[in-house]
Amino acid sequence: MKTFYELQEGLQDPNIFKAFFLAGGPGSGKSYVAMRSTGGSGLKTINSDDAFEHLLKKAGLSLKMPPEEEEPRDVVRGRAKEITAAKKGNYLEGRIGLVIDGTGREADKILKQKAGLEELGYDTYMIFVNTSLDTALQRNADRPRSVPESIVIKSWKDVQANIGKFSNMFRAGFIVVDNNDAGEDVFKEVSKRVRSLLRRKVTNTRARNWVSMEMKRRGITKAPKGF
Repeated sequence: MKTFYELQEGLQDPNIFKAFFLAGGPGSGKSYVAMRSTGGSGLKTINSDDAFEHLLKKAGLSLKMPPEEEEPRDVVRGRAKEITAAKKGNYLEGRIGLVIDGTGREADKILKQKAGLEELGYDTYMIFVNTSLDTALQRNADRPRSVPESIVIKSWKDVQANIGKFSNMFRAGFIVVDNNDAGEDVFKEVSKRVRSLLRRKVTNTRARNWVSMEMKRRGITKAPKGF
């Protein structure tokens, strides 16, 4: 008889069937917030920006995104998205716990992704990183890979317009972080809320059905944590 620990990573993952959307425009500091709130939890991050920046450097392209490099940069961006999509597909196959890093500019896109994850059995949540426009502009100007100021302004306005939609969409699983000048107390509270959600039993019945079938197929008698 196989033991629980001989299962594939998905069933071993303590965060199985948990997915956190991360929303915030350029300069919001969402990557730092994610590190402080989910770091050490074992959640896998889906973010094409990491691959994009790596490939830009590899191709000898500027991180300052000059207009004259737009064509080769678009090719690099496409490749980064392909790599990220493949990684995401592997994680979803095992129902691994995820952080899906995005801006949140398109609420309809988030809603579609949320529905797709829930169809697979995931419980979904959102961490919304909020800042003033002035803070976002300053941080964008200070970081190595910046985007044009006009894009920061448009993105900030689009994201702000979606706060109410996201609150209704995720309800009790919606966490807002004021990251204008967040101190240690803010990050501790956010981390506490994230870990509280991770400790909850999975509520999606599709997840329970999937786990039950996997256990039966593999001859496992001990259910993973949260089931």
